[in-house]
Amino acid sequence: MTRTLGQRESTPVAPTEENAVTLEITVDGQRIRAILDDSPASRDLLAQLPQTVEMTDHGGVEKTGPLRTPLSLDGQPAGADPDVGDLGYYAPGNDLVLYYGDQSYFPGIVVLGKLEDNAVRRIADVAGRVTVKVEAR
Repeated sequence: MTRTLGQRESTPVAPTEENAVTLEITVDGQRIRAILDDSPASRDLLAQLPQTVEMTDHGGVEKTGPLRTPLSLDGQPAGADPDVGDLGYYAPGNDLVLYYGDQSYFPGIVVLGKLEDNAVRRIADVAGRVTVKVEAR
């Protein structure tokens, strides 16, 4: 279930155009949208924006790059099994993660939200290192 920022954890609400917190992520000149879940980690990410992140390809399934400061892990499980198209955070490396392939459960992963439908292909097509700009919209 997806929650939007400002909603209590006990009352999950699916995002709509009116209440969704949207990010604009620019990858190799291409703009991609993401919808954030409601969590302390997502709120911490929002407080750091805008931010430019130097990302590298990791394992042929994700782009990862370090954030300026760590995100809160309050209320998060020990790890997660992100879906293709998720926006995530890898706590041990303090990395923002764009999942374009299948990553299995791993300790330290926090799912922050979901990338728009066509983002996966566009991210996968970018080889090697990339500078990514993340902004709230």
